[in-house]
Amino acid sequence: MNERQIIEYIAAQADPTDGQLLKGIGDDCAVIRKDGNRVWLLTMDTLIESVHFNRDFHPPEKLGRKAVSVNVSDIGAMGGKPVFVLLSAGMPHGFDEAWFRAFVSGLTEACREYGCFIIGGDTVASPGGLTFTLTVIGEAEADQVVYRSGARPDDAIWVSGPLGLAAAGLELLNAGIEPDNQAFDLLREKHLNPQARVSLGQQLAASGRVHAMMDLSDGLATDLAHLCKQSGVGARLFARDLPGVAMLADAARLTGCDPERWALSGGEDFELLFTANPDESFHLGGIAEACGLSIFPVGVIVVGVGVTLIRSAADGTNHEIAIAYQGFDHFRNGNGG
Repeated sequence: MNERQIIEYIAAQADPTDGQLLKGIGDDCAVIRKDGNRVWLLTMDTLIESVHFNRDFHPPEKLGRKAVSVNVSDIGAMGGKPVFVLLSAGMPHGFDEAWFRAFVSGLTEACREYGCFIIGGDTVASPGGLTFTLTVIGEAEADQVVYRSGARPDDAIWVSGPLGLAAAGLELLNAGIEPDNQAFDLLREKHLNPQARVSLGQQLAASGRVHAMMDLSDGLATDLAHLCKQSGVGARLFARDLPGVAMLADAARLTGCDPERWALSGGEDFELLFTANPDESFHLGGIAEACGLSIFPVGVIVVGVGVTLIRSAADGTNHEIAIAYQGFDHFRNGNGG
């Protein structure tokens, strides 16, 4: 079973019937009714040593920050505000106390910046390696929550930043390539210390102009396929419009990798992926600019199923390639960042 099949199997067995549950498995967060006007948003993510991080090059402060960012990214992707955090820490006997204190310092610093608070959790002995699981509880106005399921045919597809940078940074770190290069520093930092687009997600949701939204964690090819499945539509991406590919050329040459592949399926971008009427471009761009960001149109929602990449040849012809679910999968890839 791959990761998607595991999740689908669990979802089929869960069969929730509680009327307070507005959305269960299948979106960035579970959505639970809080009162007449507001909802709770719940999400959880795990970081496992040698799978999600390598202590040889991942500073503990930045890992603590990343543990928070990857979770609050889900909250922001549904238009919510992170409020509370639960931490489960699994550590071997004789763990490095200085390392752990630095990790917690980064974690609490990130919580303050995103406006949430650690309220509890669990600590356990681990037989091998470090494991950290965070549960984040957020809140939102019930009528402003943006789900994955609202995409409509002819919607434009946007992302909130360049793609593939974190994957390129991880490749550089794994290869031990550390030239004095500011561009490479940016790539490495995208892997080590990603920034969640919480404020932008909140503003996009409050605008009422966005039909569907999620964050990019497993790569555009896989995450867009999830959004399309939930919405009952298909999508066409245009290779020429993928933002950030040019920034990856030098790293790709040194590592022997494909920059377009990084952009489509590298994972851990933690940008927002959203759809809306193409006529909303000016308004949505203004919202992003107010958040200090830019948005990039990368494709269009279509009637049908699946995700197709369109490449334009020099002779003017187009080549279509099916790319759905080609991003990171723990049980297909084996390990990764």
